[in-house]
Amino acid sequence: MKEFATTITIRATAGSIWNILIDAPRWAEWNTTVDRVDGTIAAGEKITVHARISPGRAFPVTVSEFVPNQKMVWSSAMPLGLFKGARTYTLTPLPDGESVEYSMREVFSGPLAPMITKSIPDLQPAFEEFAQALKAHAEG
Repeated sequence: MKEFATTITIRATAGSIWNILIDAPRWAEWNTTVDRVDGTIAAGEKITVHARISPGRAFPVTVSEFVPNQKMVWSSAMPLGLFKGARTYTLTPLPDGESVEYSMREVFSGPLAPMITKSIPDLQPAFEEFAQALKAHAEG
């Protein structure tokens, strides 16, 4: 199993951050880690992410969990669960009532994960960059 994660405090409401996260056509306006996201970010929908870390390559995923203003999971898998990826976005309002803890975690698993993850670049810098860009956009 291989995973990447980041957490950051954002001074904004969960609802305003959520609205940014589900607005696929505008991701490239604020998100420095993607060229575009095709599709509608909603429960059960299939979307395609075009990440700058892998130019020319598209990543199709399914929005497998969708709890407005709280949590969203994007997942993909090979047949028979031989290799799976799941990216979880979580928004947790903080006691101050003015800030939210934003976290993003991606886990790669399955019997073929040890072999396939060798070809996956270090996503940690992109995760940190994404969180900073989201924070700047939400607070701006």
